[in-house]
Amino acid sequence: MAAAWEASVASEAGSQDDDLAASWEAETADDAGGSGIPGIGAQTSERILNQDEIDNLLGFTMEEETNVKRNGVRALINSSLVSYERLPMLEVVFDRLVRLMTTSLRNFTSDNVEVNLDSMQSMRFGDYLNSISLPAILSVFRAKQLDNFGLLTVDSNLIYSIVDVLLGGRRGTLAMRVEGRPYTTIERVLVTRLVEVILADAKKAFDPLTEVDFELDRIETNPRFAAIAQPANAGILVKLRIEMEDRGGRLELMLPYATLEPIRKLLLQNFMGEKFGRDNIWEGHLATELWSAPATLKVVLAEFQESLGRMKNLQVGDTLIMNATPEAKAQLMCGDIHLTHGQVGRIGHNVAMRVEAPITNSAKRRVLESR
Repeated sequence: MAAAWEASVASEAGSQDDDLAASWEAETADDAGGSGIPGIGAQTSERILNQDEIDNLLGFTMEEETNVKRNGVRALINSSLVSYERLPMLEVVFDRLVRLMTTSLRNFTSDNVEVNLDSMQSMRFGDYLNSISLPAILSVFRAKQLDNFGLLTVDSNLIYSIVDVLLGGRRGTLAMRVEGRPYTTIERVLVTRLVEVILADAKKAFDPLTEVDFELDRIETNPRFAAIAQPANAGILVKLRIEMEDRGGRLELMLPYATLEPIRKLLLQNFMGEKFGRDNIWEGHLATELWSAPATLKVVLAEFQESLGRMKNLQVGDTLIMNATPEAKAQLMCGDIHLTHGQVGRIGHNVAMRVEAPITNSAKRRVLESR
């Protein structure tokens, strides 16, 4: 019985091996017209992706732009970047800055200057420092009311263009650019004056929203010495393009989110219409309603201190002696605010008070604030 069972098992194994070999030979023969390799034939050749599909899958393109929306594998790579909320009013502030800079730089250079806003985006501070193309001048400025810093970067093309314009360079000639040397004292001074003009315009651009004084702190040429925030911290990067006929360059303004945090609620406001800042109609209505608001006045002849025990035991007929004399002036009060003083008298059947001193401006202001 054992010998018969071994013989049957051996015959079944042999038949299975023959079937596998036959099927393998059949598949090889079918693919002979294709690549000659099993599993890669005419049908699989249709699955090969073209270059556009590969670029779309990976998220890389030959023409890389910062404003292009990422997708594919590139989106996964950049997923560590935090998506920050949009600040509508900040866009209005920088649009106003562009208009102010156009006028200020025309007066500064006595030339036809055109300022354009290229882009405004969120970016990590460390990535921005690594993306700065050198040589460049980095101006670190301080926002006094916000108690933080910002960064203003002037590229080499704009530096040489400003130097050429301010020192009387002829029009129609490109600014001479010398590589491999640090910026001279004259070039740094001229760029410092340019930065001061831009910071003054930035203050005016923020004035309708809030009062911010921008003061130049220092000038740097090495990005490592211009670190005003942690590399992982994010900020708003604004790129401006300044053109002076056939000359010009780029200007970049970096404001960390920590700098804008004190005025974040103001920047989140939605901007509607053309009016920006004060509303004269609302101010007039508020002033009219404020002056017609009722106020309670008190005439106080004297004030004195007494123990709580005696006040509790007061009876009818008890006499309280005040510190005031018959000639003492009565005080006119509005709540706890002293307005003026005068003499108490009688007109007909009514007790009256004659005002003997004007109401001070500080008292008026305190009353309006209390209302």
